Amino acid sequence: MSDSQKSSSETNELLGATPRFDEKYIDQSVLPGDLGVAEQWAVRTVADPCVGNLATPVNSGYFTKVFINNLPFYREGISPNFRGLETGAAFGYLLYGPFTMTGPLRNSDFALTAGLLAAIGAVHILTALLVLYNAPGKSPNVQPADCTVNNPPADLFTRAGWADFTSGFWLGGCGGAVFAWLLCGTLHLDTIMQIIKNVWTAG
Repeated sequence: MSDSQKSSSETNELLGATPRFDEKYIDQSVLPGDLGVAEQWAVRTVADPCVGNLATPVNSGYFTKVFINNLPFYREGISPNFRGLETGAAFGYLLYGPFTMTGPLRNSDFALTAGLLAAIGAVHILTALLVLYNAPGKSPNVQPADCTVNNPPADLFTRAGWADFTSGFWLGGCGGAVFAWLLCGTLHLDTIMQIIKNVWTAG
């Protein structure tokens, strides 16, 4: 064998060989199958990395998934109309307080009624926005499954489903505002209402 052939064979052996290190430089404590703390808290992409939705300990944790999946918008086993009814009731009930306590008629005898009318007006504005979302030519955008919501309601993201959700939202919002109005008109809350309204007028 000539010197050129011997050098080429040695070169091929070096290129295809795996590097060899001394045993004292090899870490035997970490194996490929081990799951350390860094691996458990790693941030991974859910599906398409270009979307920007990452699976983190916050949005894929147990508490977050239980809380989000039990909201009326994502809860399984209920109709779109009932989803809107429950969501609207929460909105109407919560909108009544700020309009009553901080409205321009808060110190008059018509504070409760003015807060009721303002809350119902706000519910009508939100209902109009839901109607406009369903008005364009195509159906509502279907939410894909992600690390937080595993099974989005498919019947909601249709024209008929969104229309049922909107009608339920309107009815629930008006009903929630009326319920808050009746609750604040009772004798037990009459004294508390005066104290809270005086806080805004102090000074």
